[in-house]
Amino acid sequence: MEKKRKIILIACDSYRTLLGFRGKLMESLAVNNDVTVFTPFIQEDNVRNTLKNMGIGIYENDLDGSNVSILSDLAYIFRLYKVIKQVKPDVFFPYTFKPVIYGSLVANFCKVQSIVPMLTGLGYNFLNDGKKNKLISEITRFLLKLSLKGRKKIRLILQNNDDYNTLVGDGILSKKNPAFVVNGSGVDLSYYDYSEPEIKNQSFLMIARLITAKGIREYYEAAKLILNDYPDVTFKLIGPRDHNIDAIEEELYQQIITQQVIKYVGEVQDVRSYIKSASVVVLPSYYGEGVPRCLLEAMAMGRAIITCNSVGCKETVNLSEGQQTGFLVPVKNSVTLAEKMRHFIDYPEDTITFGKNGRAFAKEKFDVKKINSQMIEILEGRSIAVN
Repeated sequence: MEKKRKIILIACDSYRTLLGFRGKLMESLAVNNDVTVFTPFIQEDNVRNTLKNMGIGIYENDLDGSNVSILSDLAYIFRLYKVIKQVKPDVFFPYTFKPVIYGSLVANFCKVQSIVPMLTGLGYNFLNDGKKNKLISEITRFLLKLSLKGRKKIRLILQNNDDYNTLVGDGILSKKNPAFVVNGSGVDLSYYDYSEPEIKNQSFLMIARLITAKGIREYYEAAKLILNDYPDVTFKLIGPRDHNIDAIEEELYQQIITQQVIKYVGEVQDVRSYIKSASVVVLPSYYGEGVPRCLLEAMAMGRAIITCNSVGCKETVNLSEGQQTGFLVPVKNSVTLAEKMRHFIDYPEDTITFGKNGRAFAKEKFDVKKINSQMIEILEGRSIAVN
């Protein structure tokens, strides 16, 4: 008897993540299932055409995942309700906060058989830093708990064990909820191929949205310290200027774009050429990452990395003797960050050695084929939960 094709509905908060982060997964799912995406309006024809050529159905909305708007969020909820009623999915797979929270609530109300939300990191909602986002963080935690509470048909996917322990410890995730931990979104090792880094003219690259908790200021201050002693070293920054509540201050942004410390490239569609031209990739983030995709891409291409000893980031650094991929530094510490940058300038051969180790580590732990195989088992209900 032929196996019935399931209808899988995927919800995200940015169309840009569909191909870059979930493209290979959707391609694999579409072989035996009917896949549809519910996404903010797609502004690039190549993305829309690629999805259509993969046989992916498309429904769009006006969600802004970074901003807080009650009217916009209510419109999103209503639109999602209509889409679920029309598509009638067997499996609902939302990822990132708003789709997870609103989507899980709506899908449960609509009696979707299987709800598989994925949190790709906890972000600033769990930083406990006492900043202006405190009220929003409290609301987010409450809604997240409400969306996950005591519903065994909800199978939650996380990207590191720290996030699982945090959610359980804060009483947001119940032991009744089946939960799974995967090694990030994975990286396509054939797309991000290895090349030996330049070591005669050392250069550093950071890829991140321009929000405070990503460590933008720490990177900028560390670059200034390095340039005092090594004026020929170059620093680049790639990423959109985000209108997130935690966006960097205007003063820092102006310093970045007007001073000759780091070159701000802005947002780019394909980071490979920038990683290839860099010696080392840096991400001093304390944002509450899942597993940072930019670091996986860097390791896949044979680049040493420097990142923070923080949730999600620390998963990417192998410190084992003979297998070291980079350095971990304390959060919000530009001095130590500069010291680790200086190490690669003083010992350039480590740039190549750590980079080769990074490629091997990415192949062993973060290969997108391995990750997607696990994801498909979870989505199809064939995987055993951690709890």
